[in-house]
Amino acid sequence: MTRRTCFRFGISRIRPLLSSVALLVATQATAVVTRRTNTGRAAGKILLASGFLVLAFGCDQNVMVEPIEPVADIVTSLTSRSNPTGYAPLTAEISLATSRPVQVELLIQGRENAAGDVRHRFPEIDTLFTLPVLGLYPSRTNTVYVRFFDDNESFLSEVTHEIITQPLSRDMPRVTIDKIVPSNMKPGMNLVGYFGHDSNMLPQRPFMFDATGAIRWYLDFSNHPTLSNLFYDAGIERLANGNLYCGNGSTGRIIEIDMLGNLVNEWPMPGYGFHHNVLELPDGNLLATVNKHGLRTIEDHIIEIDRTSGVIVQVWDLNQILDNKRRTWSGNVRDWFHANGLAYDASDNTIIVSGRVQGTVKLTRDNELVWLLAPHRGWETAGNGTDLNAFLLQPVDASGQPITDPAVLDGSENHADFEWAWYQHSPELMPDGTLLLFDNGENRNFRGAGPYSRAVQYRIDADAMTVQQVWQYGKERGNETFSSIVSDVDYHAEEDNVVLNSGSSYDSGGAYGKTVEVDYASRNVVFEATIRPPESFAGITFHRVERLSLYP
Repeated sequence: MTRRTCFRFGISRIRPLLSSVALLVATQATAVVTRRTNTGRAAGKILLASGFLVLAFGCDQNVMVEPIEPVADIVTSLTSRSNPTGYAPLTAEISLATSRPVQVELLIQGRENAAGDVRHRFPEIDTLFTLPVLGLYPSRTNTVYVRFFDDNESFLSEVTHEIITQPLSRDMPRVTIDKIVPSNMKPGMNLVGYFGHDSNMLPQRPFMFDATGAIRWYLDFSNHPTLSNLFYDAGIERLANGNLYCGNGSTGRIIEIDMLGNLVNEWPMPGYGFHHNVLELPDGNLLATVNKHGLRTIEDHIIEIDRTSGVIVQVWDLNQILDNKRRTWSGNVRDWFHANGLAYDASDNTIIVSGRVQGTVKLTRDNELVWLLAPHRGWETAGNGTDLNAFLLQPVDASGQPITDPAVLDGSENHADFEWAWYQHSPELMPDGTLLLFDNGENRNFRGAGPYSRAVQYRIDADAMTVQQVWQYGKERGNETFSSIVSDVDYHAEEDNVVLNSGSSYDSGGAYGKTVEVDYASRNVVFEATIRPPESFAGITFHRVERLSLYP
């Protein structure tokens, strides 16, 4: 559908100034601009146009422009462009001029009730603005309230603005909200590193859905000159500056993009290829799991890239500090470690790496091993000649006593107080220094698939070389949240909630993923959603989900 400039005006206020042709145009248009005074009452509908009436029809299909004249003494011009970059269909950009310095707030009205509202106050006080509009609904005339405040944050006035959006891409999934307790869950939307597609697998299309299950943002780089084959693997996350970042396996680069889909920055990694995960360090540098070109093995190197210069300043070679001949979990000679997740420990300036088919390891800056969190079966000598058995963590029970059962240490049996993590993902350090993992459960106890996945929390004492299991959730859900591959777990400190994201589950309806937020103390579910890809897609659904505010 071709988008047009369109309005509905209070004709009685301007009839003397309009020709019959202009009157016909004005009365047949549809967008409403309403002024509200600081009393909150509508003060009438006023025609806003340069020179009283300038309407342009036949605009570009991806652009909606609404030139307007002043509302009271605040707005001197306001135009909007839908999907301004062409890569973020549920966004727009408002260009605004005001007659006095103001602070601006946007409110995108929710589809069903106020729970769907998106409200954002921009901090700048100025007279010229270019404002991103995020959180529009697809296939809808979205009402956006543009509100003005003075430098004391006192309300001045408001205009309403309408933005029309196109239907969702057919590659977008179906989201069902299974349970929600709004007062107990972390606010924000759910950013999904999406895999499921109806047509082309690439580019991958991240999206965000709200608490009602409505998709309110997504990126589609299908027509992008360099990102049309985007493969971000473990997903997209947010930088400290508010932009999004990920690695791109198709180009071997780390990319930074804003919420409108603009490519802000890129970091090449000469000599290496990206896979799985990128992590922003506190100083802004970037860690990445990579393949080193020219080797017979893959997914067994970590690099650190200087954020400013782009220079690779650190390399961790897991072939040197681990045993790349260990085949206890997998017979894959080439992908013997399969690094899939990173965490940084600021307390001792070390990194934690999840290796899907070996275990979770902690490494120093000097490429030295600190500990190994894994079943004790099959560890021998590292590539540098070190005996790896000396670095295996000793499990302890709930009272802190060593677990000595050889079957538990080996991994073939579980203890009432302790289980190893199997084919794990997504290491995360909690505020108290404990380690949170997504325990996929694939080949649990060396017995094949499942039968459950879980979020699991371990307390590790690196001096005593012990590990204690202190919390878990998911075992009680069984096959419903079992995911043999991908997946994620997050801790929300302010709410004291844990979110388990099982990204590749199956039932009679096919592939699906679940994001389940539980209260840490009670393990009661406060939010749960099921994500199913288009019916024609039979594979995994997502790698990770992050709860974020829509506006950075």
